[in-house]
Amino acid sequence: MNIRILTLSLLILLLSSSCAQKEQQPVATITTGIIEGTIDDGIFSFKGIPYAKAERFMPSEPADAWSDTLSCKEYGPWAKQAENEGKSEEGKGDFLANVWTAGISDNAKRPIMVWIHGGGFSVGSANADPTDGVAMAKKGVVLVSINHRLDVMGFLDLSSFGVKWKNSVNVGMLDIVNALKWVKLNAEAFGGDPENITIFGESGGGGKVGTLLCMPEAKGLFQKAIIQSGAKVNITTSEISQQLGCNVVKELGLTAETIEKIQTISYDTLLAASRKCQAEILGARTPGSIKMWGFCPTADGATLLQQPYTPGFSSLAHDIPIMIGTTFNELERKFYTDSTLTQTKADTMLLQRYGDSSNEYVAAFREAYPEGSLADMLGIDSNIRTLSLAAADSKSSEGGAPVYVFLLKWVSDFDSEGSGCYHSLDIPLAFNNPYDERYQVREGDPKAASIADRMSNLWVSFAKTGIPSSEGVPAWEPYTKENGATLILDNECSLQHNFDRKLQDLLYQFLR
Repeated sequence: MNIRILTLSLLILLLSSSCAQKEQQPVATITTGIIEGTIDDGIFSFKGIPYAKAERFMPSEPADAWSDTLSCKEYGPWAKQAENEGKSEEGKGDFLANVWTAGISDNAKRPIMVWIHGGGFSVGSANADPTDGVAMAKKGVVLVSINHRLDVMGFLDLSSFGVKWKNSVNVGMLDIVNALKWVKLNAEAFGGDPENITIFGESGGGGKVGTLLCMPEAKGLFQKAIIQSGAKVNITTSEISQQLGCNVVKELGLTAETIEKIQTISYDTLLAASRKCQAEILGARTPGSIKMWGFCPTADGATLLQQPYTPGFSSLAHDIPIMIGTTFNELERKFYTDSTLTQTKADTMLLQRYGDSSNEYVAAFREAYPEGSLADMLGIDSNIRTLSLAAADSKSSEGGAPVYVFLLKWVSDFDSEGSGCYHSLDIPLAFNNPYDERYQVREGDPKAASIADRMSNLWVSFAKTGIPSSEGVPAWEPYTKENGATLILDNECSLQHNFDRKLQDLLYQFLR
């Protein structure tokens, strides 16, 4: 009798174990077929999922379906680009998505966060740490990251050569629109809510978020937006982009009659021609300039209504809650880490930069940051926060959905290079992946763990509810030009009001 009971118990245990393993299989069914991923610390991950396809310079279309189960266990290639030639592959890396989720087809209606990578509009990839989505997915969101066409492949304006090519100048951004359509269509397969999607990105990714806020085809594909260090002014116009496109075609030896050959010409030949024409027409970009140009989105009045950050966004953004912010130093402090820096040296540098307004600058800086160092006085971000506040002023003055402004000031105790709170440091913190030697944040740093936990909580709560909140962080008041409410993210977080308005007003006069 005891043997029978024991045998039955073992059988039940084996069946239960088999069912549990079956339930945990990292397999999902999406519109184009079945995909198999992996499980990492209890989170399902699927990498390198095709979301679209396209001919060169043509708008992308949904990816083809497949019959066999598609292995999505590793990152695919990067989108085609010059600076990362060994990692990128045209056609195969251009339209890939990565997904992390705590459940598959479980009707959990998790909010979805779509990460749009940086690198301007010319380089970069979603296939890069520290944007692994495991830590974010553990906090109750579905994390998606995407690749899209870049540089000359995504933004070459051939509209002068006929209606077939009318959208070529913005196909890189239209790829992102199609990725968002794919996310919405497949949300439930990953336990996500198709009606609660937040887009976010840093640097060029933040620029892309701002651009999507001005694109009619993106309307309704996301409900909230986060812009991290992304405010730059794109000065490219249709006149400039069309001239650039025509010159590239001429440099390639093509004409209106032979333009179709551009579909098959080698990438290296195309790249060389585009670089030569870009230099001839636009010249070199001034380091530190607020302006972007070259192969990037162009406001054509159809796919893109206006350039973002001029100073705000189109009316399409009226009902979209926005978080926007910067790091304290961005790209500037690294030039001012000399231990021999003196007030005299600093005064000389400031006089060269601000002329007769240098004393006014020093006074405004000291009022905003009384404990700031000389290196900070010289190496504080002098344009991205300024443009971000201009965008926040514009957006908040129009009413509609709220704007939340942040400033990250946190510096790692292991900042041996004197980089300060630099451009991109917010990425590993927002993703709750702080430990990375490239960011001078070492394993086990309790301060890094604390700020990363709080920042990721803010990002996730904003995605969930539209109101960013976290334990250890004061209630975050929506921004207006009048109240100047800025959440300072540091070891001790605080909400401050117009603390640097004089400084920012002065810096705005010197924007280049």
